[in-house]
Amino acid sequence: MAHDHGTHETHRGRLGAAFGITAGIVVAQVVGAVVTGSLALLVDTAHLLTDAAGLGMALFAAHASLRPPTARRTWGLRRAEVLAALAQAALLLAVGVFVLVEAVQRLQDPPEIPGTELVVFGVVGLVGNLAALAVLAGRRGASLNLRAAFLEVLNDALGSLAVVVAAVVITTTGWQQADSVAALLIGALILPRALVLLRDTTAVLLESTPPGLDLDDVRAHLLRVEHVHAIHDVHASLIATGLPQLSAHVVVDAACFRDGHAGEILDELQECVRDHFGVEHSTFQVEPETHPAHEHPTHD
Repeated sequence: MAHDHGTHETHRGRLGAAFGITAGIVVAQVVGAVVTGSLALLVDTAHLLTDAAGLGMALFAAHASLRPPTARRTWGLRRAEVLAALAQAALLLAVGVFVLVEAVQRLQDPPEIPGTELVVFGVVGLVGNLAALAVLAGRRGASLNLRAAFLEVLNDALGSLAVVVAAVVITTTGWQQADSVAALLIGALILPRALVLLRDTTAVLLESTPPGLDLDDVRAHLLRVEHVHAIHDVHASLIATGLPQLSAHVVVDAACFRDGHAGEILDELQECVRDHFGVEHSTFQVEPETHPAHEHPTHD
């Protein structure tokens, strides 16, 4: 069975559009921070700049993943997507911790913020972030890369919304701590999402069993194939989004090697994991009943 599964979709257009919008907002907010002297807007701009860097990494990873496999990198650069998502998760986590620390400090010593000007630049950032969210929302579950990018832009939108709300409260009531309260809320939203993304990307790099794939169920299905006696040394992992792989040793009747039936069994095994579990890339070592005695003792 051939293992050429064609090209995969990287959604570079969506990532490029989101990166362009975010970079434009960064420029606008830098101008706003200089004009208003607002610390809140300056912090939000630094936060946005971090996320723009994350989107840039995601765009690079999407481009790099299209490079064909080589003798040295047999999967090409498909895992560049996972590495970029891991880096973005780390950035989100760092920003979340920084926001919480900074917000606590501001509660004790709030800076003077010009509310009216802050509203204007906060609205500019919010509109831009909503546009970037609209670009990414439709396919945010298509890959770890897009998921990370979507979370970063959502994080940016929440930051801009917090700036707007805090600016309105400051303008109408003069309560400067409103900015710190909003920042604490954003930090509480950022950290759980960052931790989940960090968990998922780390699981891929540790070659954990792909989510939703029950290896006991896989064994049970394979054992139903005619002439199969035992299944051992089963391994499954996720190379990148939408690219699971599975390997196993399959013990069959020794007679299957004499009558040429072993090849048909191999086809049935690959069809089984493809049709029942969606695993297109599988590798099976078909062995006669006498072979397990020669296996390494650590094989399961």
